[in-house]
Order: sequence, then C-alpha cells, then structure tokens
Amino acid sequence: MNQPDQHCGPFRLTLTPSPRFRPGIRTLLLSSMLTGFALVPLLGLPAGAQTTEEDEAAKKEGPVSLGTIVLQAGSMPAPYAGGQVASGSAVGMLGNKDVLDTPYSTVAYTEDYVQNREAQDVGAVIGATDPSVYVPNKRNIFETYTIRGFSSSADDLTFGGLIGMAPNMRGTTEMAERVEVLKGPSTFLYGMPPGGSVGGAVALQPKRAGDEALTRLTSTYSSDSLYGLHADIGRRFGANKEWGVRVNAVSRDGDTAVDGEKHGMTMGSLALDWRGERARVSLDYYNIREKMKGINYFGVSAGAAVTVLPDPRDGTNTLAAPWAFNTNSTETVILRSEIDLSDSVTAWASYGHKSGGYDALITSSQITSNAGALSVSGVRSKRDGTQKSGEAGIRGSFITGQVGHDWVVTATSYDSSNTFKDRRFGVSSVTSIANPDWGLAPDLSAYDASGPTSILNLKLTSLGLSDTLKFMDDRLQVTIGLRYQTVKSSTIAISTAGVYSQTASYDSSKTSPAIAFVYKASEQLSFYGNYIEGLSAGQTAPATALNAGEVLPPYQTRQVEIGAKWDLGNLTTTVALFQIEKPSAYLDPVTLIYGVYGEQRNRGIELNAFGEVQDGLRLLGGISYTDAKVTQASTAATTGKTAAGTPAFMAKLGVEYDLPSLPGLTLSANVNHTGKRYANNTNTLSLPSFTVLDIGARYETEMRGNPLALRATVQNITDEAYWAGGNLAGGYGAPRTVLLSASVDF
Repeated sequence: MNQPDQHCGPFRLTLTPSPRFRPGIRTLLLSSMLTGFALVPLLGLPAGAQTTEEDEAAKKEGPVSLGTIVLQAGSMPAPYAGGQVASGSAVGMLGNKDVLDTPYSTVAYTEDYVQNREAQDVGAVIGATDPSVYVPNKRNIFETYTIRGFSSSADDLTFGGLIGMAPNMRGTTEMAERVEVLKGPSTFLYGMPPGGSVGGAVALQPKRAGDEALTRLTSTYSSDSLYGLHADIGRRFGANKEWGVRVNAVSRDGDTAVDGEKHGMTMGSLALDWRGERARVSLDYYNIREKMKGINYFGVSAGAAVTVLPDPRDGTNTLAAPWAFNTNSTETVILRSEIDLSDSVTAWASYGHKSGGYDALITSSQITSNAGALSVSGVRSKRDGTQKSGEAGIRGSFITGQVGHDWVVTATSYDSSNTFKDRRFGVSSVTSIANPDWGLAPDLSAYDASGPTSILNLKLTSLGLSDTLKFMDDRLQVTIGLRYQTVKSSTIAISTAGVYSQTASYDSSKTSPAIAFVYKASEQLSFYGNYIEGLSAGQTAPATALNAGEVLPPYQTRQVEIGAKWDLGNLTTTVALFQIEKPSAYLDPVTLIYGVYGEQRNRGIELNAFGEVQDGLRLLGGISYTDAKVTQASTAATTGKTAAGTPAFMAKLGVEYDLPSLPGLTLSANVNHTGKRYANNTNTLSLPSFTVLDIGARYETEMRGNPLALRATVQNITDEAYWAGGNLAGGYGAPRTVLLSASVDF
C-alpha cells in the first residue's frame, strides 16, 4: 500500500471556440479528437517508447522511484488487499496520492466493488459502507447525499477531473473505473463546485482500456421487472499498445420494486487514449437518456399543525402520483492531454463541454394533521442548458538543501447557462397518507403555451497554488497553498409577456488558504491534520432589508481535522476527528440588516476499516458520530438545536467470505444502521432510527472456457419500513429488492 506519490497529471489541451462559432457537441467531439491526437506529431514525440534491456528489467521491478516521484503515466493507484477499494486516490490539484500520504480522509471504490455490489447509481456505491455518507433516497429524479452532515448532489460531481461534467441530476456507474470520495470542504483542492457543496467531494474517474483485451457482457435484473444489458469492450493497439479504446453501452427498462414506479435508461460512452514516452492524450464522450415514471423529487413535508409524525409505510408504497414523470438527458465530451516537460515537471490542460437537461412533472405534498391528512399540488419543471469546464496546470519537484518540494500551479474555469420553465399547479386532491388519492393530472395546456420563466448564468474561475514540503526523508510532509476563487452569476426572470428582467446578480471573489501535514511514524502508521475551507455563493439581501440588493461575499466554511491511518498489510484502519463551521445569512430582526450571522457547527469522529482480514475474508465499513449544532440562528427556538436531517450515529459494515469448500463461491452481507434524525430545526419532530440488512452471493466459474460471474443480492431482506430522508422529503425507504446479474467475458 505504501506507494510513492504519483506526479504525472494529464496534460490537457483547452479548446476555446470563437464567439461567432458555436459548434454542436458532435462537431466539437470530432474537432477535439483531431486536435488532441494531432498534438502527438506536432510535439515530435514518439508514438511508443522503444524499450531496452534495462527498460524491461525496470518494468519487472516496478516503477522507477526518484525520491518520492513515480513516473507512471496515466496510471491509478493499485487496488488494495481485497480489491474493493484502491490504495490511494486522486486528491484534486495534488494528484494521485497513497492513502498513508494523504492529509485528508478519502476512499476510492474500484470497478470490481461497484460491479459486485450491483450498484447502478453513485449513491448505491458511496452510501453502502461509509458511515460518513448518508443517502436519503433511492432512485429519486435528483440524486442527493450528505457527507459529514452537509448536503451535496449529483450536480457537484466531477468527471475526469472537471467539475460540472458528470451526468445531469443523477450519476451512473457503468462508465466509471473509480468512484472517489473526499470528506470535508475541498475548494483548495478542486475549486468551488457549482452548487457550493462543503461536506465533501465525489469524483468519477472514467474507464480506460487495459493492456488485456476485454469483451464483457452483463445482464441484470431488479425486482419487480427491471431488466438491463451492459456491454463493456476494451482494446489497445500499436506496437507498444499506445492506443486505447474503451466502449460501454447500457440499456435498462422496466418496473421497480415500488408500486407504480418505472425506470428506463440508455447510456453509451467512448474513451480513447494515447500514451507515449513523454505525453498522453485522452478523449471521453458519453450520452445518457433516462426516463422515469411514478417518481418524485419531493417526498412530503410536515405542516405547522403536525406535532406527531405518522409511521412510515413499507417501501413498496409510493409518495408520487402515477402521473409524475421525469426525462433526463446528458451529452458530454472531454479532451485532456499531458506532457512531461522534464523528468520532474509535468503540464496538463483539459476542456469539457456538456449539454442537456430534464423535463419533469412531480408532486409536492404536505402532511397537514397528526391523522395524516395530505394536501397535494403539482410542479411542472424543465431545464435545458450547457456547461463548459476547463483546467490547466503545471506541477513539479525540486530539492533545496534537505527539504523536498512538490509544487503545483493550476487554473480552472466553469461556465454554465441554464434556461428554466417552472410552474406550480393545483391538484383536486385532499387525501391521506394512509391511502393516498393523487387526483387527476393537472391541466398543463397553459404551461405548454407559455415560454421559459428564468435564465441562470454562472461563471466560476480560480487560480490555485500549492507546495508540499518534505522533511526527514519524506516522513514529514507539510502542504501549504491557497486558491483564489471568483464567482459571477445572474438570474433573469421572464414574465408571461416575454419581458426579460434581471432580478439578481452576483460578482465576488475570495481567497481560500489551506494547510495540511502528514507525519509517517513508520511505513505502516501515519498521522495527519488539515485546515481547509469550502466556498458557497453569498446571497442577496431581500427587499425587506435596509441593505436590500446588497450581494454578500462567498460564505467560507472552515474545517479543522486530525486523524491517523494504520496499514497492517492487508487491513487498514483509520480514525478522524473533525469540526466544520458553515456560516449562513439572515435578516437581523432588530437592525433589519441582512448579513452573515448564522452558523452550523458539525463536530464528529469517524472510524473506518477496509481490506482482507485473512485469505477470503474481506471487510469494508465503520462507525461515525456527528454532533451537528445550529450555534447561531435568527430565533432562540432554533439556536443551540441539532441541525435537521443529520443522523448523530451511523454504523455500516460490508463482509465478503470466499467459501473454501466451494471454490468460486462468495457470500456477502451488508448492514446499515442509521440513527435518529430531527425533521425540523426546532427539534420537535424526529424520524426514528432504522437498520437495513442486505445479503448476497456470487459464483465465479467458466463457461466453455470463458470467465462467468453470477451474482444475487437481496436488499433490505427484512423489508424494514422506515423514513429514508434526513427529513420527510426523502420519502419511504426502499423495499425488499432482489438484484441478479450475470457477466461473461468473451
């Protein structure tokens, strides 16, 4: 596990089209391919390195180490013992780092783990065994999760190292080689995400063709009748396998285990890469279309008259009307390149373009009495837009005296424009949660005849600097740095008469410093600590404030964390203690000045373990305790209370056991305990704790000489009924669900 740091980030070519030329994404895809691969001969670089006897000997011995630098072009940290997680991960601008050399709490789930868990979305990966991550819903139209008690969403995922390039609304796993999680604020490492998430960062690393040819076909089934097919094909070409192609195609459609709910998805992705002696170029393209019926974005909310929450029904019941639907689409292309300017300096740049949106009709319901009376309304919403994301940087290493330096300079840019068309409609239904009658679908003729309602433009740019100083033969590593972040946004409201008027604008900047350290007491034990910040866009003072219209600067969330990591060879355990302080704004009732007066402070401890305890016995999981307090609020009724939606205690454990008596057979179990959560900020309503148990098995064998893997999982085998969300908006928990899959390699 104790691998040296990898300092070969990808050199990426940024394409900036003329304002007069706005190509479609297919045109951009073609031009990106031609430009990126044309870079090879222009640089005068060989298509593949000619190997000598010394080179072959070095390959057998592994990567060549120059102090703590390993020149492994485009490679990822290797899987750790057991193969479920990796021995390291990408850490934003710091590049790939081994777990023991990382001054943050991170985890990287491997492709094997994702496939063996039969996980079809990001929440199913990161929320299964990590006690710091809470996923409040399953297969909602908008995937959300909390990390260390603060909310995040699919819109803040990174893909291929670029913010905003992951699929709209919901992540998918079939095109990802790794799903990585960094816990805590991350502005210094990645730049500010579009949604301003501060609890953590989730990154998808795209698949690449391996040296061995791959042709894999996987069929899937999920109760009640959701069937799918996934093809994964990878090849490398050339005298030294310098050219790579990886294709993934997925189709799923059918009824889920929730009554009246349907889900359909098609996805196609293409990953091209070229790796030379001193340069690498890659291109990623994917197209996803998702159709869902009987599905919601909202669950329910509790009205002011509710003092006791009703018991949840089992998960086969729904809180969405049968006429609710959502169609979601994303088309994205990313080009990246890197070049080793010398043995110790690497430059990179990248550019991504995404287009798409969603088209939804959903229910918005409220419980209005202790008896469970339910008031229903409908929300019609469309979003369509484009996002452009880019990054350029250079990193290197040098030594001054007895001190080593790993330095990085990086710049990022993100430009988004989204057009919205939103309307709320009344529904002729006042019913009950015990036996809901959703009424007829609202009349949408007026909506169909109307135009868009608003346009939201957002531009994020940043400049990051970092230096990791290494002392005592690299046993002590101190990282210092900062990121200068600018945020520009504007909201344009459009009246029914088609009149455009700018209702809000924002232009501000902030510098986020960071410091972190790692002390390696031995090759197996390291201690770490960090101070890092997160940024969220400041709000505009309302019309009722004396400073109406004033735009507040970005809110700075601050984290202090200390921890330890102990690698026992095949099992690693980690412990982390953290405090995160996130500010908020409200109108002072005395001065009538709108300002940053509020604060939520989350303090917690996390214990995790992963690896192979003994041959054939693998563990992955941990426990966490989070004290989430509203330390400053606009009213005495909420000051000092526990923040709504945050479980104080979570415990999760996944176990796999290879049966010695039957080679190829693996039994698995996963237990997930989530503690009580408050449903409101006054702590008068709470959701009880729940425990969900999953069991499974897989059998790996051969069919006519071809590797075959058969998998079966039963989620929530006891059919536990529970409120899933941090509040009622999460709806009912998922019911007992059977998952089956079969993979064959040709």
